[in-house]
Amino acid sequence: MPAEGPDCAAVEVACADLAGTGRPVTFNEVAARCGTSRNTLYRRADLRAVVEDYRARGKGATALSGLTVQVDQLRRGLEAVAAKVRRHEELLRRIERQGRRKD
Repeated sequence: MPAEGPDCAAVEVACADLAGTGRPVTFNEVAARCGTSRNTLYRRADLRAVVEDYRARGKGATALSGLTVQVDQLRRGLEAVAAKVRRHEELLRRIERQGRRKD
């Protein structure tokens, strides 16, 4: 490990700060916060792995929030269908009762 440049802890802190504020974790931003070059982050496998890990977490969070919205939409749609089925069942019961009264 070279004497100058960021260590894993500094890169971890920079990534966590970016992710915590909802900003995208990019090599440019992490390099600027650590006071090093992007090339250093790309070349050192340990530093690159930290940045890539946070980038993947960010993409997963976006996918997860998208799934949450889709699940909520599906739930509301299913509740609407269930309400319509209950109305139809009640209507059928009324029709059956009227048919029995005529007999």
